[in-house]
Amino acid sequence: MDNEDQNLLPNLLLLLLTRLWSERLDWFFGVDMAVYHTTGVSPKVPIVPDGFLSLGVERKKGGKSRRSYATWEEGEVVPIFALEMVSHKPGEEYDKKWGIYAKLGVLYYLVYNPEFWQRDRHQPFELYKLVDGEYQLQMGEPFWMPEVGLGIGRYQGRVGGLPQEMLTWFDGKGDRYLDAEERTEQLEAYLRSQGIDPNQLPE
Repeated sequence: MDNEDQNLLPNLLLLLLTRLWSERLDWFFGVDMAVYHTTGVSPKVPIVPDGFLSLGVERKKGGKSRRSYATWEEGEVVPIFALEMVSHKPGEEYDKKWGIYAKLGVLYYLVYNPEFWQRDRHQPFELYKLVDGEYQLQMGEPFWMPEVGLGIGRYQGRVGGLPQEMLTWFDGKGDRYLDAEERTEQLEAYLRSQGIDPNQLPE
């Protein structure tokens, strides 16, 4: 990681998903975590996405937090979604990692490149779907992923009071899921519209 957003933005996706899927125990979202697999040069050499989502696995592996994700310990379940964020150092998001994810069988691969897309001759937001072993660029944003049950796209928000472009989840209608702070603000606005002071609610 050589950019603070590479940690921040995937973690915001994780936090929102933790609320959206709080009743589900069949998913895992990893941030900057090694994914070990048997489709590469060696099972000892992992790929480390900035973020990834797997479905059909334990939320907590054996009731404990994972230190890494090994496909052979997860019933051969590979991530269904992987996120790579391009930073100031030209990486391998468009070639080497692309090939690894395709061979591994990751269905959706998102390359997020908000700052250096012109340098790299790509678009800032590129979502690819694996079709017959090859990644095909998908059109539309937010993009709905039916196999995941979520859409993903960008929006302009605020983090710690500062404006920030972020990635977030969307529903099937293309509406953005609100984070906890936004939901609180929405509720307070509704209460005020009903003549209720949210600061005077009984404890």
